[in-house]
Amino acid sequence: MKIVTSLSFRGQCREAFEFYAKVLGGRITAAYPYSEAPPEMTVTDAKYKDWLMHCWLEVGDQALMGADMDEPWAPNIGKPKNGFDVTLHTDDADQARRWFDALKEGGTVGMEFGETFWSPGYGSLVDRFGIPWMVNTVPAER
Repeated sequence: MKIVTSLSFRGQCREAFEFYAKVLGGRITAAYPYSEAPPEMTVTDAKYKDWLMHCWLEVGDQALMGADMDEPWAPNIGKPKNGFDVTLHTDDADQARRWFDALKEGGTVGMEFGETFWSPGYGSLVDRFGIPWMVNTVPAER
């Protein structure tokens, strides 16, 4: 089994996933715009032609899924995202800091990256696309 987080955007999915691919060292394996939807789909407004109805990013054996949504399909899309975080875990504090520093560009830091009682390096942020992240360094076995 694989549990995959699906992220919703409002016209920024492609830009966000290209950014995440660069930061995390992954690759986008699917990016289908609404303009390629089957004719029976009801999304016909030309403003959505370049929006993505499905995007898939692979990073090692992990993945993120995403799509662009608008208010008629997702009434809360314009509200801040809450109740979840995309969480990155590594045993390399330097790698965790690099992820954190890249993801925070243009975003808002919730907790600056640093040592905590549970981790040699942890930080939280909301990136410039409105997605909440936690970056955590897994401590070495004691």
